[in-house]
Formats: sequence, structure tokens, C-alpha cells
Amino acid sequence: MGTISGAALGAVADVRLGDEAENIGKGRQGSVAADIVQGTVTQRRHSAIYADGSICFEDYRYWADRSREYETTLDTKGVGLAGMARMAMGKGNKATPVQELDAHNTDGLGEKSSGGPGTTPAMEANYGITESEWDNAQRAVRTATWGSIFYLITTDILGPYNVPWAISRMGYGPGFALYTVFGGLSCYSGIQLWQMFVKLDSTRYPLRNYGDLTFRIFGKYARYGVNILQSFQFFLNVSLIVESNGVALIQMAAGSTGNGYLCFVLAEFIFTLCGFFLGQIRTLQRLSWLSNLAIWLNVIVIIMTMVVVHYYPPNYMAAFNSYGYAEGPVVTSANWPEGLALSDRINGLMNCVFAYGGSTLFNELMAEMRRPMDFWKGFICAEIFIYCCYLLMGMIVYSAQGQFTYAVAYQGIPNSAYNWQTLGNAISFISALIAALLYGNIGVKVIYATILRDLFHFPALDKKMGKLIWIAIIPIYWGLAFVVAAAIPQIANLTSFVGAACILQFTYTFPPMLKVGFNCQNDSMSEEEHFDPVTGQVQRRDEGWARWMRGFKRQFAWNTFDCLYALCALGTAGLGLYASITGMATSFSTTKLTPFTCAPPA
Repeated sequence: MGTISGAALGAVADVRLGDEAENIGKGRQGSVAADIVQGTVTQRRHSAIYADGSICFEDYRYWADRSREYETTLDTKGVGLAGMARMAMGKGNKATPVQELDAHNTDGLGEKSSGGPGTTPAMEANYGITESEWDNAQRAVRTATWGSIFYLITTDILGPYNVPWAISRMGYGPGFALYTVFGGLSCYSGIQLWQMFVKLDSTRYPLRNYGDLTFRIFGKYARYGVNILQSFQFFLNVSLIVESNGVALIQMAAGSTGNGYLCFVLAEFIFTLCGFFLGQIRTLQRLSWLSNLAIWLNVIVIIMTMVVVHYYPPNYMAAFNSYGYAEGPVVTSANWPEGLALSDRINGLMNCVFAYGGSTLFNELMAEMRRPMDFWKGFICAEIFIYCCYLLMGMIVYSAQGQFTYAVAYQGIPNSAYNWQTLGNAISFISALIAALLYGNIGVKVIYATILRDLFHFPALDKKMGKLIWIAIIPIYWGLAFVVAAAIPQIANLTSFVGAACILQFTYTFPPMLKVGFNCQNDSMSEEEHFDPVTGQVQRRDEGWARWMRGFKRQFAWNTFDCLYALCALGTAGLGLYASITGMATSFSTTKLTPFTCAPPA
């Protein structure tokens, strides 16, 4: 998929896990539990819990604790490596059937519900369904294990094609150090997201994605901001896909002699046309196998690139066209390479940030887990594996190509190794088409659902008018992505911009901010306050800033550290934006690249 992994595309709904992607933007948007409780779960029940601002923090916490208590009784046989193996073979997860609850049984947590058999009065009045029916439906669709989570995180985040270029901007030592530091910080942020998820998610109030978590801590306007930024990230990543595969087409068109020619803008337009047609496919059901196929194609290109670069010289033409480096001896550096400006080094750092851009995925993965408390096992294993793969490929390719390392590693293979170059381009082109079908589709749906439907009340996508609007939106979306890709024919700088503007926020800025907000509300709860789970009402001793400050002081040191961490992340994002924009201007002034150019950047 070029420089883009599934996680980098936002991955609000991994199509290998369930129908979440299928339902985005439709009238029945949300968990597939609505399909399981036939005749009882209504659309009103389904959508109201995700946007109901009257549900208090204590309500989320109470039911989350009960769900975690129940999950400790679930069978864990075969949930580790066995679960990962089943996912790798495309067989999904094999889970023990959920305990059936009826009107004469408890709700699975050792207590009978009030207000009727298996029903709370508040739920019966508001939604007209029984508690046991809803809880059974939610548990039935949560089947992922920690082993399958390891596989999903690894395959969605793993995409180290830009790592060698990032190392070439920083050198062996700083590159190793910064990939280690940012890997450790991304691990810390991921643990924070996990801690908040297990304290706010329940079968009563399922937590589906990043926007839901933000809503439960800071309210609806914060969720709007998160969703808009995520939609912006989707859009820019589609532009990166168009650009990297435009380069792939012109390299393949050049032929083994190098005499073939294809205009770069035309190559980008050809790929955009593919997006037009693929984007018209609204349904993604039964296509999860394509995502698995793209992953294994990715692995082939990674291994091939690491081997081939040591048998052939660098792609001098690509390095000259993109960076102005004339052919010469390969030079590597243990420290910061000489002759590079501060903006060059920061751009390398932002590509490092881009590599760990999977946090947008974690909430959605945990939402599919049978036991979310086990998420940390798969997450830690995946982080270690990804970190090792990134450094391994980065160091191997950089040691062979030095300062001539290209932003997309397999496109740095020279024309003298045309067959290998074409293998990488052809496989990645296929992967990119799969990404356009699977994740580009989701990107448009998220924009439609979070902006057009929520803010402007557009019709659902499963309605006739919604289908017509979809047909009109797809060409506009891909057309604008083409304009951005053609106007900025600089993959490395555009990747840095996306990393600084979007990915850095979701991985390093938002998690500590959310954790501070969670701690303030969670620690402000006291024993003299009373929460009634039957009515959902709470009696508090105070409200507003006084309550938040009282909660902040309970973990003053950690909360202060997280505030500083978030501020440092924002400062790093500012530096990244400055460096990427400066780098774009410098490249236009010192190389042959121009907006909407026919000249190939590689």
C-alpha cells in the first residue's frame, strides 16, 4: 500500500473483525448487535447511547466495572497464539458461545435487574428492550482474543517503507534513539487508551472508537473536533496513496531500458480513475480476505527490498530528481548527517512519528475483544515486534544506499534491477488498489457520518437519496485527493505533514489529554456521593471547575506529567508542520519538481 498502512488510514473499522465498516453512515450505524436481537433492538436504542449527553460519567464507570467482573468468568482456552494463527489464516476467532440469559436468570454478573425481568426501569422506558437481551447481543459479537489483537496491530501498523529514508535524515545513532523513544512513548499512550477503555466500555454502553472515548470524557464538541481531524487524515492519506502509486506507474512504464515514458500527472490521474470506480462500491461485506492478502503481499516487498538493495546501486536518478543529490559514493553517518538543515532532520523525525500511527485503531480493536483487559498482552508483543522490524529494515537499507535512500524504499531500487523494481511496484500497486477499495471506502463513510449526517443531517447511506449523494461524493473526494497529490509531488514532505498534523495528535497529544480528563472525573467521585444504577441518576457534592480541580489534585504528579507530555507533543507537531512546509518550499526551489509536473520524481 505504498507508504500507507491500514492504521495510517485511521482504521476506525477493521474489516477483518466485523461489520462496523459496513454500517458507517447508515441508519443502523453502530454495533452489529442490532442484528442479533431480532425484533427488540431498535434504531433508537442503537444510536441514542452513543450521542446521549445525559448519561453521566458514573453511569459509564458502574457498568464498565460490572462488565469487567463478568469477563473474568469467560473461558480463555486458545486465546493467545492460537487466536493469532486463526486470524493469519483468515478463519476469524473461535470463541466459546456466550452464556444465554433469560428473564428468570441474572444478568451474568450475579444480580437481578430491577423493574421487571432482566430490565431496568430507565432502559425499559427509554428503549423498550430488556437488559439481558442487549447484554447478550453485545457479548455475542465480541470474539477477538489477545493473540488475534497481536496479529491485527502488527499487520495494520507494519509498513516500514519510509523508515530507511527517515534514518538517512538522522543517522544511525539519532535514528535508533528517536525510534526507541517514540516507540516507548507510543506504548505509554496505548496503555493510557487501554486503561480508559476498560473503565468506560461496557455491554450496556459499548465504546466503539476514538470519537466515543472523547465524547465520554470531554463531550460532543471534542468528538466533532476529533472526527474532523480524523477525516482530514483520511483525505491526506488517500493523496499519499495516489502519489506513491503514480511513481510506481511511471517506473513500470520506463521499462528495462529506461526509454519508456509516462507523464507523472497522467499516472496519478490513472490511479485516481481506479479510485473513482472502486469507490462506488459501497458494501465491504465478505471482502476482509482482501485485507489479509494485502498484508502478505506487503511482507514479500519488505523482504525483497532488504535483499535487493545490497546487490544493486541506489536509484541515483530518483535521489537527484527529488533531493538534488548527484551520483557519487554512498555515505552513511553514525551521528547527524552533515549538510542537512534542521528542517530535514525534523522531517525524518516526523516520518518516525508516522511509523507509530496506530492509536486510532486501538479503541476499535478493544471493542471487538472478548476480554478487553487482555489487550495489553497483544499490544506489548506487537509494539516490540514492530519496533524490531522498523529498525532492522531501516538500518539494512540505509547501510546499502546511504544519502541516496529514497522515501519509498522499494522505489529506490535502480532501473538496472528493473525486474525487482517492477515486482515491488506491481505488488504495492495491487495492495494500494485493495486499500482504495477497503479503507478509502471507510474514509468517505466517516466523513459522511461524522460531518454530513451529524452536522448537516444528510440522509442515511442506505436510503435512496443517500445512495445518490454517495455516487456524487466519490468523484469529488478522489478528485480533490488527486489535486493535492499532483500539487505536492513530494512523498517524504507530505508524509511528514500528515504525521505532524494528524498522526502525532492521535498517538501522542490526545491520549495524555484524555487521561487527565478521565482522572479528574474519576478521582473526584467520593464515598458521600450516591449513584443509582436503576435510574442512572447521581448526587454529587459539587460541579464544574471545583470538582475537576479536586480530581486533578488526587494524582497531581501524574496529571502534571501528562499535561507536559501533551504540550511537548503539540510543540513537536508545530516543529513538524514548520519543517514539512519549509521542506516543500525548498524542494520546489532546488529541484526540477513543480506542481502538476510531468517530470517523474523517481
